[in-house]
Amino acid sequence: MIHVHHLNRSRSHRVLWLLEELGEPYTIAHYKRDAQTNLAPPELQLVHPLGKSPMIELDGTLITESAAIVEVLCGRYAPEMIPERDTAAYLRHLELMHFAEGSAMTPILLNLYVGRLGDAGKPLHPRITAELDNHYRYMNSLVRPSGHFVQDSLSAADIMLSFPAEIAMRQERAKDFPALAGFVQMIQNRPAYQRALEKSEE
Repeated sequence: MIHVHHLNRSRSHRVLWLLEELGEPYTIAHYKRDAQTNLAPPELQLVHPLGKSPMIELDGTLITESAAIVEVLCGRYAPEMIPERDTAAYLRHLELMHFAEGSAMTPILLNLYVGRLGDAGKPLHPRITAELDNHYRYMNSLVRPSGHFVQDSLSAADIMLSFPAEIAMRQERAKDFPALAGFVQMIQNRPAYQRALEKSEE
């Protein structure tokens, strides 16, 4: 049985969505953000020193980091969601798995935290906005005619890129990046995504 340590309003929704797509049984430990600080509760640090989510327990082993979790789950239960090694598609898969949590999340998090500084953060906004545009533009250019990244069916890269793509839509960038908007609409309409959404807020 897979056990998920899930934090509300976080990137761990991707893991619940993936598990729903896989049809594998799992249990959830729910954690709530502090209403004032929006920080994760200290209980998560009892599971792992970094106190972050998502984390899963699989065969008695705790696995952290979204990309590692998605890679492990797809490798075990849905190898078709990862391209064959030694192919161009696999290299793109590998790049995008790291891009999703590395390059893409950097300007997103900077925008979030600098935005809380008010006037003190204004000098940084033009650079952050330029970086957001650059990353969203790159993602938009990678969406295939099928609406997916890397493959023409749901893949591990789609799962990982769902979070930054949804952030772009929350920032009302649909008109600027229509391919990305189409990707978000497609994944959010998937029954497994909707089931995960219901479970994530329980």
